Amino acid sequence: MIVVFDAQCLLCSRWVQFLLQHDRQGRIRFASMQGATGRALLQAAGLPLQGLETLLVLDGGRSWQHTAAILRVLHTLGGAWRLAWLAWLVPAPLRDRLYRWVARHRYRLFGRSEACLMPTPEQAARFLD
Repeated sequence: MIVVFDAQCLLCSRWVQFLLQHDRQGRIRFASMQGATGRALLQAAGLPLQGLETLLVLDGGRSWQHTAAILRVLHTLGGAWRLAWLAWLVPAPLRDRLYRWVARHRYRLFGRSEACLMPTPEQAARFLD
């Protein structure tokens, strides 16, 4: 599984740190949308490189965006995180409306960094750029 994220967004960087901490089996890899691999994955998925307001998750030839991407990743973590799957009971338009609002305002709400997340040497192999 590959998570394409906005490395300048502090919320997104915290999400990646959360996943690094909880993905003990190392199944999730990461590509920032500012890097060459991330940009190529976004283009292949038909997503814009500028003004992107979603997280992209790729796994086995399939892709997910918005809340579906988050739920897919949490399901992959296993254990109690699989309970998040219950959110599928909420219709996607409702879930995604809130997601898109947060995504549009993420820099104002959570901050922006010009410095990218620096993984530890053990984590570095999980980053594609």
